[in-house]
Amino acid sequence: MAARRRGRRKAWAVLIGVSVVLALVSYLAVRFIRSATPDECTAHGPDGTTVTLDLDQASHAATIAAVAHVHRLPERAVTIALATAIQESKLHNLTYGDRDSLGLFQQRPSQGWGSPAQIRDPVYASGKFFDALVKVPDYLGLPVTVAAQRVQHSGYPEAYASHEAMAATLADVLTGREGPALNCTVSGADPAPSDTASSAVGAVSEAGDGSGVAAAVRREFGDAPVALPATGGDSVSFPIATEQASTGWSLALWLLCHATALHATSVTFDGRRWSSAASDRGWTHTTPDSRQTGMLAVELG
Repeated sequence: MAARRRGRRKAWAVLIGVSVVLALVSYLAVRFIRSATPDECTAHGPDGTTVTLDLDQASHAATIAAVAHVHRLPERAVTIALATAIQESKLHNLTYGDRDSLGLFQQRPSQGWGSPAQIRDPVYASGKFFDALVKVPDYLGLPVTVAAQRVQHSGYPEAYASHEAMAATLADVLTGREGPALNCTVSGADPAPSDTASSAVGAVSEAGDGSGVAAAVRREFGDAPVALPATGGDSVSFPIATEQASTGWSLALWLLCHATALHATSVTFDGRRWSSAASDRGWTHTTPDSRQTGMLAVELG
């Protein structure tokens, strides 16, 4: 009888040991898969086209669209600006360029675009580009490459045309017209220090709290038509009017593209939720909650 009990105990010990090993293997496998998943954002256009950017590029594309929102400019203006930035910098905030050219649009301090520090601020640089663009007569009716060249005075005036399709897809998505048509997969790693240092988002969200996120939204996305509550702590919510769904999605995607810098762990809007812990799943459906109706909620970690 004693031998039988010892046998049972041994069998249970083996079973528990195997279970622990299997759980560990499963955990490590999930960690490996997540670590192998690239940090990137993919936009899906209405015609089936897709555009994939790294997180740095996506954050700058979203900032350009946000600044256009502040200026109350149409989607076409966003397309022109994005095509220009793709050509000039591949949507990276460069510290170098031809002669004294810098930043997303390779603007030159010597040509009156601003100081080097100002040009290296993506919000400032985008605003200066749009200020110049709206002064171009009939810029909305011009081909993208012509409108861009009237602002840039580039030595390669036809170069912008090759980026129009990519820019149009990004503009269509980032202005919110297609809803949750962009997803970012993140591993949880910190953004590149060089870009964080030059980004207004990184500066105002150091604390990783709701007030920091609200300040970042105010600076890049503007006050209207989104009302910004004064809040702190580990979450923040933005009321979105029913008729402003595209604006809500534009802000939601802006938050997604800046999630790493803002320390955002989830973004919830219009019955959909994105979570950094399961970013590979994209925007999942959420259980309806009357308290969240008309609200864009961000949780922070």
